[in-house]
Amino acid sequence: MKKSVLSLLACLLAFSVVIAACSKKENTTEPSSSASASQPAAQSSSAAPESTAPVEISVFAVQEPNIDLATNKFTKHVEEKFNIKFKWDVSQQDGAKEKRQISLASGDYPDAYFLTAWIDQFTQADLVKYGKQGVLIPLNDLIDQYAPHVKQAMVDHPDLKSLITAPDGNIYGLVSYTQCFHCSYPNKLWLNTEWLKKLNLEMPKTTEEFKKVLEAFKNDDPNGNGKKDEVPLSGSIEDYGVRIIPYLMNGFVYDDDRNYLNLTGGKVESAAIKPEWKEGLTYIKSLYDEKLIDPGAFTQNSEAYKKIGENGDTEILGAGAGMHPAIFVSIDKGNLHSAHYNPLPPLTGPHASYATHDGGGVNPGGRFAITNKASKEAQIALIKFVDYMYTPEGQTNGAAGMKGIDWEDPAPGDVALGEGVTPMVKTIPAVEGEAPRNAGWSGTAHFYQPAEYRDSFVQGTDIYDSANYERRLYQATQLYKGHEPQELFPIWSIWIDPSEIDEASILQTNLKNYIEQNALQFVTGNKDLNKDWDSYVKGLKDLKLDRYLEILQKAYDASAK
Repeated sequence: MKKSVLSLLACLLAFSVVIAACSKKENTTEPSSSASASQPAAQSSSAAPESTAPVEISVFAVQEPNIDLATNKFTKHVEEKFNIKFKWDVSQQDGAKEKRQISLASGDYPDAYFLTAWIDQFTQADLVKYGKQGVLIPLNDLIDQYAPHVKQAMVDHPDLKSLITAPDGNIYGLVSYTQCFHCSYPNKLWLNTEWLKKLNLEMPKTTEEFKKVLEAFKNDDPNGNGKKDEVPLSGSIEDYGVRIIPYLMNGFVYDDDRNYLNLTGGKVESAAIKPEWKEGLTYIKSLYDEKLIDPGAFTQNSEAYKKIGENGDTEILGAGAGMHPAIFVSIDKGNLHSAHYNPLPPLTGPHASYATHDGGGVNPGGRFAITNKASKEAQIALIKFVDYMYTPEGQTNGAAGMKGIDWEDPAPGDVALGEGVTPMVKTIPAVEGEAPRNAGWSGTAHFYQPAEYRDSFVQGTDIYDSANYERRLYQATQLYKGHEPQELFPIWSIWIDPSEIDEASILQTNLKNYIEQNALQFVTGNKDLNKDWDSYVKGLKDLKLDRYLEILQKAYDASAK
């Protein structure tokens, strides 16, 4: 569960300190912002079913901390708006995926699922499996008849349509379409620029210059306590975006930090079998051998990592891997260390200057689905409710909380996150000691947050104020934008042939584990890069790397059509 929590932090930390990162709003009566200018006016989505008695709908959902879905103000708002009554089967974040799977296996499942993308959503394989079984119903006709905003979203963002349309042409579930800019370049490195100043060092631009900076951090006492207690570089293994190898490897060959795939001239390849991968490991091993990398970076969890960044009054961390610095150092007001860590742009290595890019933080799969137990009346009410979540009003009230409680209209002089964007929503910061507001669903309500929506939230200009954390991340990510390869294998959006999904899943798991385990052994010296490299390559072949690439090539070619 640590991984889920860290993933949530990665796209949601700004949400918790300034929900400006992950939501936006409009006027609560009708959309009028630039983000909604291309959307149709609310039609059937704002009209409740004609029946006078509320439509009862059973729902499985994750209940996040400090939220009570049954008494939630947003719940009450949409129940009244759409004349429905939710019957909640809630789960805490821990064990949510398992509980959902048990409900499906037992046959005792609800009318609908409201899932959370980074915790328990359906995989693409799940959607196809349960769709073919008839457990999850196709949403195509419901969307066509009752969801004009969903239809418009697929026109405005064609990748959304490809994300949700299964190979058989059916839509069995909807994704969390959240174009999180800072999430889309996860493998950043944050350098202690205060130490650079003390040692009269320039910001490194190449892999070799970076090595010299780490050497100075290790040997020249930048924290000034007369001890060699500095940790030049650290990270964690706990989740996506916090491992040090991908950032460093990107100076040699593109490392996607997930499946280790490259795309060259339309051909799907494995990065982990290339000579440049070996060269990158050789460089990283040289850092490890000189004790410039914290050995714990390859074994420690997020708590241990943060203890290094939060080492009392004495700073000991020189550079930290992470999607954002709050992973390893507190950004709360009064913290003296947070502002010292600033983004190090992609380093130029012998062959490249890449940055890992994952397509915007949108995870393939399904976070909303309707089952065959839902009555026709319930199906219509549900899709109208979801269509409301594709409007700025619905998305903001759902994810951020209700107007007047969690957000308000911008004041004169307020500026939006995005440059040149009209500010539309200003979040109301929580007051220390106040009771939970329980006015929104947070991540459970993440349905449709395109970049133009997120960019219209008000953000202050002091990037080291925790209230403006999203601007700090936005500006940092600009340094990585454009450093991805011209060709990217779109693992986040392709659909694998249903007959090959199980095989591909097994191969993916086995190959990923093998690559990562061997990378660690090569870096730490448990395996010799010269003597054991050929054996390593043979091991990849024995694990059917070629078959895995063949399956992915077929899926890519189909999607390219």
